[in-house]
Amino acid sequence: MLKVMVIGCPGAGKSVFSKKLKEVTNLPLYHMDMLYHNSDGTHISREELKEKLKNIFKNDSWIIDGNYQRTLEMRLEECDTVFLFDLPTEICVEGAQARIGTERKDIPWVEEKLDENFKQSIIDFSDKKLPQIYELLDKYKNKANIIIFKSRDEADEFIKNYDKDKHGIVK
Repeated sequence: MLKVMVIGCPGAGKSVFSKKLKEVTNLPLYHMDMLYHNSDGTHISREELKEKLKNIFKNDSWIIDGNYQRTLEMRLEECDTVFLFDLPTEICVEGAQARIGTERKDIPWVEEKLDENFKQSIIDFSDKKLPQIYELLDKYKNKANIIIFKSRDEADEFIKNYDKDKHGIVK
């Protein structure tokens, strides 16, 4: 486990898990939101984002946290491990709501409110995005180790029971 993707619905707990995974693996952590967005809420072009990802891929190890559907296959081609958070919609909405007003290291601004369009994208995720993700994961199932969490407790258990000898670690 040297090149890791952490994906799933916004609010599922991807970034929290990614930070914990970084702590136990010592792998460098990159957040898609930080790569794509500027502090004023604007963003770079899709081409610039792809170039940033290509530069990360040149490294021997990494964790990339974030869904960003349009770059999933590009990242799947490079990774050896995928963690998918497939949690109930209401848990994800609550997770997104709970982080309002909190300064975080995975986005370059503080969310002031739960934007209605963003909330709707969380509500639609299971029907609109998740089937595409599972289809891509099926395509890459022989290339990458795929771990699916159905709850945050499962993710916490993984971290708690992480075996450096079994899963590998950067020295």
